[in-house]
Amino acid sequence: MLTIRDLRKSYPAPGGGPAQAVIDVPSFELGAGAEVCLAGRSGSGKTTFLNLIAGIQRADAGSIELCGSDLVQLGESARDAFRARHIGYVFQTFNLLDAYSALENVLLGMLFGPGPDRGFAKELLGELGLGDRLGHRPHQLSIGQRQRVALARALANKPQLVLADEPTGSLDPARAAEALELMRRACAEHGAALLLVSHDQSVIGSFERSLDLAEINRAASGVGSTGGAA
Repeated sequence: MLTIRDLRKSYPAPGGGPAQAVIDVPSFELGAGAEVCLAGRSGSGKTTFLNLIAGIQRADAGSIELCGSDLVQLGESARDAFRARHIGYVFQTFNLLDAYSALENVLLGMLFGPGPDRGFAKELLGELGLGDRLGHRPHQLSIGQRQRVALARALANKPQLVLADEPTGSLDPARAAEALELMRRACAEHGAALLLVSHDQSVIGSFERSLDLAEINRAASGVGSTGGAA
């Protein structure tokens, strides 16, 4: 489903020096419905890698083929439209809109896809244990509940791929394990592949397939904490 070839991304070096390579991935594949955990030290480019796959950032070279399209060849507006139809993203800080309720946050995510479906949005939030929190705003929810809203929003447009960037980083170990199981089950039930970034060894060890970004990224040995990557 997802095939990456010769993917490269560089950032300008501090002080105007030569550009520093952050991502240089010769090959990476993810099958439909697969679950993969991606590890790596801080600054190794994990978030950049996810953002390239999502089309949030544009690669310097290479190809990212997903559902028959190459995101590298698409313009910004086309990448945004493609992401809305095919990719769900659970951000590390969740990126919920504070002025809107849990239900409204999910419905707003649907605006960029096929369109709002109030019934399906309620169904998703109910599946994730938030059926009695539909009208609550983010500040009225616990961190774990906010994460569930973010997951519901990520699944709202029935994507083929869900990307998750350190989704359990703000939770204690017990809550993290519960949230991770909920996320994996929800993705499986809705037929979405899951590519999750984490530095937590308990999270990494729970995946049948996990790899360090350094295993696939030729630029990893030259990436440091000042290189603009996460």
